[in-house]
Amino acid sequence: MSAAMLSRRAVLAGGGALVVGFSLMPRGILAQAAGPKLPGSLDKTPMLDAWIRIDADGKITVFTGKAELGQGIKTALVQLAAEELMVAPEAIHLVTADTSLTPDEGYTAGSHSMQDSGTAIRDAAAEVRALLIGAAATKLQLPAERLQALDGAVVSDDGRRLGYGELVGDQLLHVRAEPQPKLVDPAKHQLVGKSLPRVDIPAKVTGSEAYVQDLRLPEMVHARVVRPPSYGATLSKAGVAAVQKMPGVLKVHRDGSYLAVIAEREYQAVAAMRALSATAGWEETARLPEPKELFDWLAAQPTQQVPVRNDLGEMPSGLHVVEASYRRAYQMHGSIGPSCAVGLFKDGALTVWTHSQGVYPLRGAIAQLTQLPPEKVRCIQVEGSGCYGHNGADDAGADAALLAMALPGRPVRVQWMREEEHGWEPYGSAMITKARAALGPDGRIQAWDYSVRSCTHATRPGPAGNLMPAWLGSAPIPQPPPKPLPLPEGGGHRNAAPLYTIPNARVVYDFVPAMPIRVSALRGLGAYMNIFSIESFIDELAQAAQADPVEFRLRHLDDPRAREVVTTAAERFGWTGYKKQPGRGRGFAFARYKNLAAYMALAVEVELDRESGRVRLARAIATVDSGEAVNPDGIKNQIEGGVLQSASWTLYESVAFDRTRITSRDWASYPILRFSAVPDEVNIHVIDRPGTPFLGTGEAAQGPTAAAIANAVADAAGVRLRDIPLTAARVKAAIGV
Repeated sequence: MSAAMLSRRAVLAGGGALVVGFSLMPRGILAQAAGPKLPGSLDKTPMLDAWIRIDADGKITVFTGKAELGQGIKTALVQLAAEELMVAPEAIHLVTADTSLTPDEGYTAGSHSMQDSGTAIRDAAAEVRALLIGAAATKLQLPAERLQALDGAVVSDDGRRLGYGELVGDQLLHVRAEPQPKLVDPAKHQLVGKSLPRVDIPAKVTGSEAYVQDLRLPEMVHARVVRPPSYGATLSKAGVAAVQKMPGVLKVHRDGSYLAVIAEREYQAVAAMRALSATAGWEETARLPEPKELFDWLAAQPTQQVPVRNDLGEMPSGLHVVEASYRRAYQMHGSIGPSCAVGLFKDGALTVWTHSQGVYPLRGAIAQLTQLPPEKVRCIQVEGSGCYGHNGADDAGADAALLAMALPGRPVRVQWMREEEHGWEPYGSAMITKARAALGPDGRIQAWDYSVRSCTHATRPGPAGNLMPAWLGSAPIPQPPPKPLPLPEGGGHRNAAPLYTIPNARVVYDFVPAMPIRVSALRGLGAYMNIFSIESFIDELAQAAQADPVEFRLRHLDDPRAREVVTTAAERFGWTGYKKQPGRGRGFAFARYKNLAAYMALAVEVELDRESGRVRLARAIATVDSGEAVNPDGIKNQIEGGVLQSASWTLYESVAFDRTRITSRDWASYPILRFSAVPDEVNIHVIDRPGTPFLGTGEAAQGPTAAAIANAVADAAGVRLRDIPLTAARVKAAIGV
């Protein structure tokens, strides 16, 4: 039975097993239990058996509310649990993100999985080990000091042995966690810090069931949705009767402007959808900004001003002042696999298999959308082939819910098409940043003035109105007004404040409530653009100060961990010995993600073809400090993938539209990085700090990569480009060839 098919009944079955009780106890009651703040997600879900279950036969199940998105957390979380429980990784069965089984850890976002869930699972496992040893001490009438946990059992120094399954009766683990359990000494780690093979990879490379797109349930049927051609379009007509008679069609479902077809086989659903689409009539209005005037439109919008830092006063007089402005177009997730979900409505209860990054928020939204009680809705996360942010996954889950209720008793699979994914997913917002700084005679930054302007970066469900299908029914649910995400993590102002030591600074976020184009969370949120802008501007300031870019950064960095990643990346790249070649340039960038997560610095080399303007990232050498590295290879995977994705954003990607419709509907109209443009070398050095807190890694590469590429292009071309993407056409125009 696959993890996706695992039922609550199956997990809780077995005599003498520890019963998972966390979902039966309201959080408010738990909060009333006096106690200090617990680490990670234990603070919200403090019962140990919410995280770890041991059956009477010794089987160990670990629960996490975080989802595997390709970032490798399944492997890392198994390593943490196995290390503390003194068992082989193969002894751990991990259940991820299921509203009937796992803790509510909100969204898998913001590089929080290890900080929140990893910390909770490690601490819970350490405390479980202590409780098992304590129970064995009582049974064997020995002091705990004479016992140790080993290979799924507690073993005494005289050779007696009690399996974990023999010790878990009477709800041994149904207790509240303590704040500081005794963890395994990092010097004695057998698993943590090792690059164990990823547990999710074999199925993906062998064609086995790996993604929700692969999920096949008994008696499953297939659905396709006829999407409106543009935002706000309303359905005026549809040839429902003729399509209903097509082969295999089970139902044509129409509710207001929401139009879909369900058929026995997938291609029957596709054929019926195309026929239905051909008969559909839509009323449209031109409501999008003029594409060529996008940034003028954005600059003219009313804003809510959110202060980030304000100790500048006035820009000092008599100093060298440098100014620059940077812009980024709308960008999409561009998931390689279009979104998919499966829904089953049976006996008054709804189950949705989804690649959402937040099954609990999605459950609440679907409950509101369908008017079912939340306890009658179950959302099970299954990996999707393409993610990192709010793409079409939640909307596909809503489609599956609505269409499963339209055809009760059979699982309904909803597979989006490429043009749906490109045209309807929520994009990353267009942004404008402005920077101004004063350099002192000593070549140091004396004052800094920075602003960032963007629409929201957060329209995830929660509210049902953030689900696109909710807008289209006969009783539409409007999208709620957007709000800026609060600091310290922030949304559009994430990483807007530089980590550098600057004595006087003003940083402000001009939040634009208007959303003419659908926007939400794209990997890194505002950090990508802010780091691009700040680190490009740092290079411009270094040039004005006639300083080496790396030395100029070190001049303004006091944090020793920041300095170490900068110096290590520069050394490994060969920065000081770099010899300039025609058609090539080097660039450097640094950031600490959100100013509280992983540190990353990288140096890159680009190739520039001056005749065409084409830029290729040739080499990227990075250093990352994520605190304790549970699986160093997993960290390298994240940084390598982030470098490539960011290179694609930075060199190629922007959403095209006209006054009425999104026109980026396929890979030709939305080009991305191709294999021919992949760098010759991407080398990642991980600084491991055993015993220190986990720092989020998943989004650390996005901003520094963009800035390093832009700085390298400036070095190669001799001119500075400040608009993302740095397309060949823009580069060619800038160099005037």
